[in-house]
Amino acid sequence: MRTLKRILPHAVLLTYIALILFPFVFVLFSSLKESNIEIAAHPFSPPTELYFKNYVEAWVKAKINVYFFNSLYLATTSAIVGVLLSAATAFAITRMKFIKMSKALYQFVLLGMLIPGNVLFIAQYILVMNLGILNTHWALFLPYTAGALPLSVLLISAFMKSIPNELEEAAIMDGLSSMGLFAKIVLPITMPALVTVFIVNFLGSWNEYLLANFFISKDALRTLPTGMVGFRDTFKTDYKLISTGIVFSVTPVLLLYAFLQEKIIEGVTAGSVKG
Repeated sequence: MRTLKRILPHAVLLTYIALILFPFVFVLFSSLKESNIEIAAHPFSPPTELYFKNYVEAWVKAKINVYFFNSLYLATTSAIVGVLLSAATAFAITRMKFIKMSKALYQFVLLGMLIPGNVLFIAQYILVMNLGILNTHWALFLPYTAGALPLSVLLISAFMKSIPNELEEAAIMDGLSSMGLFAKIVLPITMPALVTVFIVNFLGSWNEYLLANFFISKDALRTLPTGMVGFRDTFKTDYKLISTGIVFSVTPVLLLYAFLQEKIIEGVTAGSVKG
């Protein structure tokens, strides 16, 4: 009985891990198979021969390189700008007590979390068209950055509230201005929360499809999710190239989490323990 109690939790966890990893392993195997026929005939088996030419074909001929760097550029820049704007807003709300109506401002920012992004689609399209930035990366950069602000401010504010007031008072006594306090004291301390927010914003922009599909029609400006739609047409779907594109799209996310997982955990648990 004791042996069963020890084995059962591990068996459940291994089963859960297998279920989570199965789709990715399936996609990885499919990306290394020679043709759609092999994928259809043996969908769950490893490839009989590793066909790495799929990655070369997808990267060069299918323009995955163009779509990949467009997505990387937009996701990175919008995430960085979103983090900086959110950090500045959270600093003003939580640390600058002299600002009137700070609680009302905080609640106003959080109202954005109550509005589904799809509801704003038509208004965003009209605004982008009137600004004359349709079919440019600005048409995606601005909505990506603005849409991430409410959740980002919420996460960063929770972390900033845990900073001792004595630290802020000591910095002011040393002659630091509000900008110096923000840049030299608050930002370094809140780095775990900033990294977490960066990852969340990056993933949101990296995987976004709806706006990228309707706001960008030029092939050279397409992002990875919309560019991969070209692998499927009315008469044929190239499953091996689609699988290869999925592998390319997942790789940056895995690398980000592998290098920043400690900071992400610190940021997620911010404010959960006091004292």
